[in-house]
Amino acid sequence: MAAGRRKEKYEVPTEFRPARDTLPGRLPLLEVFRGLQRTVPFRKYPGDDKAILNIAQHTWAHVMDGPGWMYVAPIKTPPEVAAAGFRMVESREDVIVVARSHLANSPQMDVYLDIIHEFLHILQRRQGRALWLGPKVSYVDRPTEVEAYSYSVAEARRLGIPDTYLRKYLEVPWVKKSEYLRLLRNVGVSVK
Repeated sequence: MAAGRRKEKYEVPTEFRPARDTLPGRLPLLEVFRGLQRTVPFRKYPGDDKAILNIAQHTWAHVMDGPGWMYVAPIKTPPEVAAAGFRMVESREDVIVVARSHLANSPQMDVYLDIIHEFLHILQRRQGRALWLGPKVSYVDRPTEVEAYSYSVAEARRLGIPDTYLRKYLEVPWVKKSEYLRLLRNVGVSVK
């Protein structure tokens, strides 16, 4: 992507202003994703609002160099991920890992939808739900993934984002075309 930022096609809520120039390192989540706690989806996460804010205030953002997107740091890298040759940032604490290139250069709407998705994973994990179910359950069929993607899609729709954008947003390189089409169906985004 070019060094300069392109004009955003779809604007995120004005209260959300991520620190897109954050250098690699570990920082409080709400210092990197400023205003997240004032957004509509944050206020609609299931559970006690004060407890959710407290969780956000004690969650870390681990900004790393290199390519990638966002994910919740597992306690241990899942075997299927390690077998593919990828080593994840691991943590027993609540940590959302974000690639600096994604934070700095991706469309701001993608970053917004991703952080809403990943923070919901933090809450799911706090509820004792498994985020990794092993290779026998496809990524696109995991209940936690379907729930998190559906949550981000609902926010995108609230903001008037069309399915054409959502289809591109949901197209991730780690799933086959047939799984991608199933993900679209699973979260209610039209295939065409």
